[in-house]
Amino acid sequence: MEQIKEGLPPIKITRIVKSVKYMLYWEFDTKEHYGAAQKNLYNSYWKSIEKCLIAPHDKYLGESLF
Repeated sequence: MEQIKEGLPPIKITRIVKSVKYMLYWEFDTKEHYGAAQKNLYNSYWKSIEKCLIAPHDKYLGESLF
């Protein structure tokens, strides 16, 4: 993260990482807007993204993470 904050070049990769946990944080004002966004994601990009995943993704719905 320091490289990103400081604008430095990335650190040289010294080992292969098998998997990385990630979190996609979305906040919506209505359930309808959430549903429309999910539909758009799955219809446009999700198949390409899913091919890159080793394990299924986790979803946390209806909870505040912060």
